[in-house]
Amino acid sequence: MIKRSLQLEHQFWKDRWELNQIGFHQTEINTYLSQHWSELGLMDNAPVFVPLCGKSLDMLWLREQGHDVLGIELFEVALDAFFSENDIIPTKERTERFVEFKADRLRLLAGDFFHLQAEDLDGINAVYDRAALIAFPPEMRAQYANHMSQLLKPGAHIMLIAMEYKDGVLKGPPFSVNEAEVHQLYAEHFDIQLKGAFDRAWVKDRYVTEKVYSLTRRP
Repeated sequence: MIKRSLQLEHQFWKDRWELNQIGFHQTEINTYLSQHWSELGLMDNAPVFVPLCGKSLDMLWLREQGHDVLGIELFEVALDAFFSENDIIPTKERTERFVEFKADRLRLLAGDFFHLQAEDLDGINAVYDRAALIAFPPEMRAQYANHMSQLLKPGAHIMLIAMEYKDGVLKGPPFSVNEAEVHQLYAEHFDIQLKGAFDRAWVKDRYVTEKVYSLTRRP
């Protein structure tokens, strides 16, 4: 069942990128990132992992703060667009599991998040998740959270931005993931703090609540 869900999820996002139907992409730096990132208490040069990074401009902001950025995105076309739109010329190498793009302090992988191994995140103790958890349908979120916990060492921090909305407000993705589900998914391996909750209009008169969490991996 999980395997079939994964195949359907891949096809869904493949279609979205090929048709350029990427309304989930933000054309400016995420406000909550700039407001709350410092609360993680990271070293200025700490490397950061961005799952399902797409062509997010947040990666450039993180780099400007002194962080090396490791991102992963399922489709190569998204990373091609990121570098092209930001006038960055990367090196590009095909490996057994990924297509690897490298430029100044950016290392972005095109491939399946679930193919990542702990050694791929060696030295990384910070994660910025704005668009990954809420991109997965309900039947895949536990698999995502469990794999993330296996990738990270004790003491690692996650800044998680989740979205809540009532049934019928939106047809995800992005999907609604409420506070109770965040605890259900992560509490076994992480200490969880809610940093803020913000109501805003998503489209027209449809309102959502975005919540910012700080997660710390326990031993």
